Amino acid sequence: MKLIFIASMLLALNGTALAQDQIERMTADKMQSFRADEVNWQPEAILPAGAESVVLVGDPTKAGVFIAWLKFPADYPIPAHTHPFTEVITVLKGKLGNGMGETFDKTNGEVLNVGDSFVLPAGHSHYVWTSDEETIVELIATGPWDITYIDPEDDPRNNP
Repeated sequence: MKLIFIASMLLALNGTALAQDQIERMTADKMQSFRADEVNWQPEAILPAGAESVVLVGDPTKAGVFIAWLKFPADYPIPAHTHPFTEVITVLKGKLGNGMGETFDKTNGEVLNVGDSFVLPAGHSHYVWTSDEETIVELIATGPWDITYIDPEDDPRNNP
């Protein structure tokens, strides 16, 4: 009986590991290089007007890891919000302010420079802003990616 229980547990753990591997796996069919002035930037509908994005690897609408670039204009705020999964942001160009909490307040945040990164756990309220220059960040996250604004009035999908 013990042997059957142990075998069942090993199979269950192995199945879980395989499922986790499939969710987290990110694959590429060929080597690619990306340059900010050559990618196909598109308006980002889930962020306030003015943001653009390009998905480099993966698919943010599906389960699994993806990498995207986001481009924000100068003096651009993104109100307080949460995400369903952990994300990693790295500043590629410009400066990005980042604050934690449910109320937008630049005095309670930090400003990140080119090369700086932050990790945001799933479900943590935060907000971001740019300074007086265009900013590009790299987003590495797990899909399906979404954003939930603390104040639904801030959600551009509610205000077409």
